Amino acid sequence: MDEISLLIGGRAGDGINSAGMVVAHLFNHLGYRVYMYFDYPSLIKGGHNYAIVRASRDKIGAHRDKVDFILALNQDSVDLHKEIISKNTELIFDSSRVRAEGIGLNLPGILKEESAPPVMGNSCIIGAFARAAGIEWRVLEEVFTRQIPKALPLNLTIARQGYDASRECCRIPPLKNFPLPVLSGNEAIGLGLLHGGLDAYVAYPMTPTSNILHFMAEVAEAHDLIVFHPENEIAVIMMALGLGYAGKKAAVGTSGGGFCLMTEGLSLSGMNEVPVVIVMGQRAGPSTGMPTYTGQTDLHFVMHAGQGEFPRLVVAPGDAEQAFTWSSLALQLAWKFQIPALILCDKTLCEGFFSFTDPTEMIPEVRQDAPSGEGPEYLRYEITENGISKMLCPPAAGMVIKVNSYTHDPAGISTERADIAVMMTEKRMRKGATLAREIENLNPVVIGGKKDADQGILCWGSTLGVCREVATGLDLRLVQPIVLSPFPLEGVKAATVGMKRLIAVEENSDGQLAMLFARHGIRIDHHIRRYDGRPFSVEDLEARIREALA
Repeated sequence: MDEISLLIGGRAGDGINSAGMVVAHLFNHLGYRVYMYFDYPSLIKGGHNYAIVRASRDKIGAHRDKVDFILALNQDSVDLHKEIISKNTELIFDSSRVRAEGIGLNLPGILKEESAPPVMGNSCIIGAFARAAGIEWRVLEEVFTRQIPKALPLNLTIARQGYDASRECCRIPPLKNFPLPVLSGNEAIGLGLLHGGLDAYVAYPMTPTSNILHFMAEVAEAHDLIVFHPENEIAVIMMALGLGYAGKKAAVGTSGGGFCLMTEGLSLSGMNEVPVVIVMGQRAGPSTGMPTYTGQTDLHFVMHAGQGEFPRLVVAPGDAEQAFTWSSLALQLAWKFQIPALILCDKTLCEGFFSFTDPTEMIPEVRQDAPSGEGPEYLRYEITENGISKMLCPPAAGMVIKVNSYTHDPAGISTERADIAVMMTEKRMRKGATLAREIENLNPVVIGGKKDADQGILCWGSTLGVCREVATGLDLRLVQPIVLSPFPLEGVKAATVGMKRLIAVEENSDGQLAMLFARHGIRIDHHIRRYDGRPFSVEDLEARIREALA
């Protein structure tokens, strides 16, 4: 068996995400590479939540339309997913709530017998799945022991009840692969920031980046990390800039609505040259939109947010390894060039779970020049050939270290002189040009699939997983720019040389990446777009690519 897909569904409050994670770790324990997509409405209770867990011999980053198992805790988990059920799909369900053919479990009766809370119904149904899939009890017991430390004996008792009440339908064989860590995109971003030297994380919770705040709070003590949850997003960005002025490497997390409130602070970072990293998680918009669904609609906004002209770094990682790598690099580059850096992600990446291969040894080194120039003549905004001034932080004996939101001279003193305004603007722009040259040496554009094919797919961000799989299957070249500002023109030209047809895949209605490419003279031959808040499945994208190639 090369791969397995499973859907587990129920209401908000049934613990569907946690149950999906247990299943993902079960597959991981057997040596499979896993990917999990979690779909849920913006509700605390009720509605319909589901997780799709896919396991494969090879690395994956997308879900498929058809599933081999459905674990149904309510009727919606069957009725709303009829299109993904095939004749080979095995249904395991709560017989008190669901009418279906398959393996029925009297969950209320089992839970009542053991005096267990309703949420433990998912432990019972996972136990039934393990038996149906031919997975030995000891394997499930080991996974539960690691993944469910709370009330473990009772959870194991409930799972065993489900295991014994089920029947074997197939056998999922263990592989010889060594299990890998299973991380969410949010966790990978957090770990990458820590790798880059993060001192402080500041955020006001906003889907899909809220879990970075939770993760950072959990690891704060172990990493000597400052974690703040201020009253709103304006306070978030201003607190981060204050930390940066004091020499603390700070990052913030938000989504589109929160980023709107941060844009003046973003511009302040551009003017006073205090570095900050902003994790900007996209979701379906505009305005509140669909808060718990995905989209790639904020590229233009992030590229141009903030009044005035100033250099910025914008990166859009596509999987957990890239999220780790480029979060680390974003923080390091922000501090080297004293600029705002933005990590552009979305719900699919942030809340998806991936088998993770540690890329630490592959991360390029960003050389940081040690600050110097101490003394009474220190100029915070000294004019330099590359635009980068020496950055010192208070307290520094005998020195005044100014930062200023107003147009200022090299010492940081406010001015409205025309010649100084020109000089300081050109200084900042030289810094941007220096950044652009350094970016070209950091592999800012990924080439995958059949690398010498003359037809290919262009993607960005979280569509990487599905595009990579489709490109490989159809012998197409894959082009993925990770850095979007400054635009890596030389890398893009090298990645697209010899191509006769380039198909852009995006999750927005405008084709925002295609417009960015056109601005730099790169022609896009065909556009495939999705903007319903849901990610592409492998089958959906493959069919649309075949149609475009016909």
